[in-house]
Amino acid sequence: NVQGACDMGGLPNVYSGYQSVLDDSTRQKFEQAWGSTLPSYPGLTVTEMTDAAAHGKIKAFFIMGENPMLSDPDINHVKESLGSLEFLVVQDIFLSETAELADVVLPACSYAEKEGTFTASDRRVQRVRKAIEPVGDSRPDWLIISQLAKKMGASGFDYNSPDDIMAEIARLTPSYGGISHERLDNGEILPWPCPTAEHPGTRILHKDIFTRGKGRFFAVDHQEPAEVPDEEFPLILTTGRVISQYHTGTMTRRVPALEQEAPTGFVELNPEDARELSIKQGEHVKVKSRRGEIDIDAFITDRIVKGVVFIPFHYAECAANALTNTSLDPEAKIPELKVCAVQVSKGE
Repeated sequence: NVQGACDMGGLPNVYSGYQSVLDDSTRQKFEQAWGSTLPSYPGLTVTEMTDAAAHGKIKAFFIMGENPMLSDPDINHVKESLGSLEFLVVQDIFLSETAELADVVLPACSYAEKEGTFTASDRRVQRVRKAIEPVGDSRPDWLIISQLAKKMGASGFDYNSPDDIMAEIARLTPSYGGISHERLDNGEILPWPCPTAEHPGTRILHKDIFTRGKGRFFAVDHQEPAEVPDEEFPLILTTGRVISQYHTGTMTRRVPALEQEAPTGFVELNPEDARELSIKQGEHVKVKSRRGEIDIDAFITDRIVKGVVFIPFHYAECAANALTNTSLDPEAKIPELKVCAVQVSKGE
């Protein structure tokens, strides 16, 4: 639910509906609604928070539904940063690699055990309905947060159901202003912006013209990656996914049929690179960067170009992100997971 998380302010510089934290009137609106004073400056990205923890600037993390011990760049650095915290809480549906390091693990519900919404990439808000009761001691995320907040003396968390939360979203988020569980339950298709209860939703954005007139294009100067191949590390590593696994495999690696399709990681090598390195198909090899090294099987294929290798990042036993670096894009603040310098050698 990446679209929905971003829509709801899961970014360091905006509130829900991409309302800027730098706008005084917007910030005051949320302060009044939540009865709290809010920062007048953007927060940190995940990678920046990891660095801040390593330098003692952050004392605690509360991680929900994420597994940075596999998904974030340079996981050796991530492990050191998490270890430097005074307190680590992980809220997830399974005991992930990150949860194994936590001081407290809170059992969350899966999507099939709770009510709510997902927002698709076409901005369509879709209803999620509970299929089964929560298993064991697990609870919906919203309920865990609300109960913790009340225990800590915070006000404004008196939600009885996700319906109440959706109503608050509509009150504070103009683009979601007309969206409710009731309308979704009645079968209405509601892509945002949907500003009023009578609005049909906006299936096509900018159908006739952009809000500020014609579309604006910005020329961006090319910037070389932070790390390029050299004599010691002559190959470019790019990371990604395979179709049968999802992200860090917290769910998919527990599905036998999917695990059978894609049981472990591999490094794709171009045939020319493989010949130069005297590496054969399926041979165990070592991939090393300036940050770490992994043992993994070689998959020789001409679908990868010479000078580049590819490793999927789903697998803890050969974690691609033990190799990647934490350098950020200067604008989007996204780490360079798609390019770093590595060497490949025959395994021992």
